[in-house]
Amino acid sequence: MNDTVLLFHGIARTKKSMEKLASFLSGHGYRVVNVGYPSTRFSISDLVDIIRPEIDDAVKKAGDGRIHFVGYSMGGLVIRAFLSRYRPAKLGRVVMVGTPNNGSQIADFLKSWPLYRKVYGPAGQQLITDQTAMTELFGTVDYELGIIAGNRTIDPVSSLIIGLRVPNDGKVSVESTRLDGAADHIVIPANHTFLPVNKMMWSQTLSFLKDGRFTS
Repeated sequence: MNDTVLLFHGIARTKKSMEKLASFLSGHGYRVVNVGYPSTRFSISDLVDIIRPEIDDAVKKAGDGRIHFVGYSMGGLVIRAFLSRYRPAKLGRVVMVGTPNNGSQIADFLKSWPLYRKVYGPAGQQLITDQTAMTELFGTVDYELGIIAGNRTIDPVSSLIIGLRVPNDGKVSVESTRLDGAADHIVIPANHTFLPVNKMMWSQTLSFLKDGRFTS
């Protein structure tokens, strides 16, 4: 196989958080590029231009192989913005894991807090549930997309903000992960923070990359 998978971590994380998934996918024959980026210092739009050279390089090295994208949390939003602007010709499949496609109630609650603004930067302000300003940035889904959501929370405060009866992973509601145009959507018993190291997530990601669907 000469397909390449590009991995994108979440906000306030580093590519180290995606290393175990990278090893797993490498073990199944994929060439993996684990993309790191300064997620808390720039807007999503600026981040797209920052990561472009590394992605262009990966596309060049892939030759005739397809380029797949896998993004955790905000990494999925970075992918959406990138594909809207710089979609590679040999685009394969896309997997989003715990991505707040319709924003996060947590970001709504914290967006004006000085500490939140300091820690999460410009991109943190773009994670709110009012996504009208982001429509042009993200475009529409016209590629094979699979979405994995978690429904286990270990944070009672966050769950209270989201809504006690609303299925969520402690940061993002299951409903917020949904996106028009997605080919498949699955909910797994996982917490947002630990999704990158969740082996069920790994196997479902592999399933979608190989077959374009999750295993039930």
